[in-house]
Amino acid sequence: MRLDGFASARAAYEGGELITKPIRFDGDRLMLNFATSAAGGIRVEVQDASGKPLPGFSIDDSVELIGNEIEREVRWKHGADVSKLAQQPVRLRLVMKDADVYALRFTTDKGSSKE
Repeated sequence: MRLDGFASARAAYEGGELITKPIRFDGDRLMLNFATSAAGGIRVEVQDASGKPLPGFSIDDSVELIGNEIEREVRWKHGADVSKLAQQPVRLRLVMKDADVYALRFTTDKGSSKE
């Protein structure tokens, strides 16, 4: 069994979305444990607590994740740094196609875990 792979949020080839409840976090990077098919992918949007996409963190700004990784950094056109959003209530919107997401976490640049 894969690390942290006991359960997943799964989207079929037709696609699907996962939207979190508002959360607060520490850290400057969002990491995902995920798997996609070669035709699949995952994009991540960061929203305010009411569900409005934050500038620079919209689905259109998101760099698609494809592959099978235990821990990969989520990136947007401007980069991966989410530190300016730390301690604010935000929602994560994951738009997925033929993909599984097993876990997500926020880390510091040095790689230590933060919730």
